[in-house]
Amino acid sequence: MSVQTISTPSTADPRALLSDVVSLALNEARAQGASECDADASVSQGLSVSVRLGEVDTLEYQRDRGLGVTVYFGKRKGSASTADLAAAAVRETVAKACAIARFTAEDPYAGLIDPGALQRDIPDLDLDHPWDVDAARAIELARGCESAGLALDARLTNSEGGSVSSQRHTGVYGNSLGFLAGYSSTSHSVSCSLVAQDAQDMQRDYWYTVARDAADLADAASVGRTAGTRALARLGGRRLGTRRAPVAFVPELARGLFGHFVAAVSGGAQYRKASFLLGAAGEQVFPSFLQALERPHIRKGLGSSPFDQEGAATHDRDLVRDGVLTGYVLSSYSARRLGLQPTGNAGGIHNLLIGTSAGALGPQQFLRQLGSGLLVTELMGQGVNTVTGDYSRGASGFWVENGAIAYPVHEITIAGNLRNMYREIVALGDDVDSRGGIRAPSVLLSEMTIAGE
Repeated sequence: MSVQTISTPSTADPRALLSDVVSLALNEARAQGASECDADASVSQGLSVSVRLGEVDTLEYQRDRGLGVTVYFGKRKGSASTADLAAAAVRETVAKACAIARFTAEDPYAGLIDPGALQRDIPDLDLDHPWDVDAARAIELARGCESAGLALDARLTNSEGGSVSSQRHTGVYGNSLGFLAGYSSTSHSVSCSLVAQDAQDMQRDYWYTVARDAADLADAASVGRTAGTRALARLGGRRLGTRRAPVAFVPELARGLFGHFVAAVSGGAQYRKASFLLGAAGEQVFPSFLQALERPHIRKGLGSSPFDQEGAATHDRDLVRDGVLTGYVLSSYSARRLGLQPTGNAGGIHNLLIGTSAGALGPQQFLRQLGSGLLVTELMGQGVNTVTGDYSRGASGFWVENGAIAYPVHEITIAGNLRNMYREIVALGDDVDSRGGIRAPSVLLSEMTIAGE
C-alpha cells in the first residue's frame, strides 16, 4: 500500500507516525474479517492567549490526538475511536468496531466510496505555515491589539479582551481500497472585542483577522482600532417601528446566509427530506446574476482541501450557475441514498465563492442601491428552520436613509423565509470576506419584515 503525501516545510512532521497507525488499523481490521474498512488518525497542537485590560486572562497550550476506525462486514457497519495511538490501543479500538458491526442491522447504502472517485494526484495547496510564536510574543501581540483599540477614544471604557491563537493540525486517512494520504494545515488569528460607553449607553463590537500563514494576518493594532471604531459607531442606537423595508447583510453575516443554503442542499438534508430546498436541483433558487462556485484548491484557502473525508477527489464545480442550483453537496453515503454520484463533499463544502455576473457594487453604490433600509451588522439567536426555511433573528445595525447611514439601531428582529429571501437578492457588494470556507460579499434583499416598537 503506497503512501501519497503533500510536501510540507521542514518542521517536525508527524505524518509518518500517523500513517503507521492507520496502516496498523487497516491491517488489523482485515485480519478480524472486515470486508472493508477505513481509518483517520490526527494530531493537533496550538497556543491560545487572551488579555483583558492589559492583564493576561487565559493562556492555553493544547495538544490532541485521535484515531477513528470504521469497519464493514458486508453491509453491517461499526465505528470506534480512541485518543491513544499505541499499538495495543489501536488493536483494541478495531476489535470494538468489529464487535459493533457484527450486531448492527444491515444498511444497503453502507460502504466505502467507489474506487474511481478517490484522489490519486494530490495537489500541494500550501496550507501548512507553522508560526514560531511563543507565549510571551502572543501576549505582547494581544496587548498591543487591545491597547490600540482602547487608545482610539475616551469613550472606549472597557474590553472583553484581545486574543491571539495559533493552531496546527495533521491528519492521515486511509482505507482498504489502497488509499493512504495525509497533510498538515495551520490556522492563526488575532481578535479584539471592545466596549464603548456614552452616559448610560453601552455598546460592544469586535473584529478579527485569520489566515493559514501568520504573514497574511492584518496588523494587530489595526484589528484593535477596527473593533474600537465599530463599537463607537453603535453608540446612540435606536429602535425602529415595525415595517417592511430593504435589508442588507454585511459580508461576515452574508456568509451565514449562504451557510443555510449549503445546509439545505447537503445530501443528509435531502435524503432525510428535511430541507426547504428539497428536490430543488435544476430550479431557479437565486436571481439569474448570482453565481456560487466551489473552488477547493485555492492556495492557503481556509476552506481548501486536496481530498474529502473519504479520500474522494475535490474539484471545481459551479454549485449555482446563473441562479440555478446545479446539484447537491454529497458524500458517498448520501449519494447512494439519492441515487446520485458523490461530489467530493464528505465533511462539507470547500471554498464556496459567492459572486455576481451583473457587476459588484462598491460601498457607496451599495448604500445608494439600498436607499432607505436596514444594514445589518450583528445577528442574535438561532431562529432558523432549515426544514421550512422560516427565518427570524434578533438584529442590530444601521438605518440607511437616502443612501447614507443615518443612525445605529438595535433591539429589532428581522424575519422572512429563506427561499423567498434568496430570490429577492437584488445586489452584491465588491467587499468579499475571505475569512472562512464561504467567501461572500455584502448582500442586499429587496424587502424583509422588521419588527421593533
